[in-house]
Amino acid sequence: MGRIPGLEARIRPYRNGKDLTARPRGVFLINLFGLTESEVITQFPQLYQHVFTHVKPERDVNNRKKLKGIWWEFGETRKGLRSALKGLKRFIATPETAKHRVFQFLETEIEPDHMLVALALDDAFHLGVLSSKIHVVWSLATGSWLGVGNDSVYTSSRCFQTFPFPTPTEPQKARIPELAETLDAHRKRQQAQHPSLTLTDLYNMVEKLKRSDGSGGEVMNAKDQTTHQQGLASVVLSLHKQLDTAVAEAYGWPVDLPEPEILTRLVRLNQERAQEEASGQIRYLRPSYQAPEQQQLGLGLEAPVTAGVEPASQTAGPHPGRRSWPSRCRPSARSCKAPKARSGRRRWRRVLWASAPPPSSPCSIRWPRWRCCG
Repeated sequence: MGRIPGLEARIRPYRNGKDLTARPRGVFLINLFGLTESEVITQFPQLYQHVFTHVKPERDVNNRKKLKGIWWEFGETRKGLRSALKGLKRFIATPETAKHRVFQFLETEIEPDHMLVALALDDAFHLGVLSSKIHVVWSLATGSWLGVGNDSVYTSSRCFQTFPFPTPTEPQKARIPELAETLDAHRKRQQAQHPSLTLTDLYNMVEKLKRSDGSGGEVMNAKDQTTHQQGLASVVLSLHKQLDTAVAEAYGWPVDLPEPEILTRLVRLNQERAQEEASGQIRYLRPSYQAPEQQQLGLGLEAPVTAGVEPASQTAGPHPGRRSWPSRCRPSARSCKAPKARSGRRRWRRVLWASAPPPSSPCSIRWPRWRCCG
């Protein structure tokens, strides 16, 4: 790299969930997407020899015709994600399964693992809303749980594409991105200064500070004290509290709403947005990408509902967020399944489905599940 022209676009840093929650391992991968076999041999013979030696033998015994025929490319090339990221310098990512639901910016040079949820959004306003308590409460209620530690699982089709973003004022549009940029930069700066610091340890410390109301009353062991100093955990807690306040104000809600009330209001807003789209009003997160023709006509598509989203484990077409509420799709008659039962969370289930008369199915609220019609 640095000697062969174009090699930097083919050998790219790679991240999975543990790289985000712990420390990046410094792993790279070979990406030959879009090249024919002869082009790889001509332009990058060293890479060709490597994949020929280490990849082709396994692909030759694979039963999938595509994997045998185009053996030098990834099995799933994620054309939708590549299209959505084109022209962006960064995107928002979160591990699909994690103890703490943390969102951060990654550069588009980084290739996300299939266990990362990659959101093709580069605006810090979206990062701020996703990092707020309001969205985290929603994601924990609509997602699932996995593993020995019962960690939360973030599913874009349920946690993200159904989430109703606020419609902020101009001052709020400036305040939320400012806080989000500061939070993202602070965490990355502290991790760069302290190689042993992980986001999991940092947010374990933040949770302890929350329980002690930031006063430090809870007893901290030696590891906690080290994490507190290296990560400046009180700064992280303060930034999150300011974000929670700013995002709540963007919704026009009180800051100290209990979690069941947050869920009830989000469900109500979710239904209102679904009714808007049924009447033809669609709020885009990235109108320049999702509806470029309408934006050129000056139709004013700034308020967000659908999103430029492509989790690395799914395939999307040219319209990111197509599984939320695009106009060319229609609602499915099938209602969603209730979240899995979990100790201490049944009260959320009762509140979440208490806002409509119960039909024959146990799910009183029919979520706007959509399938593509063409």
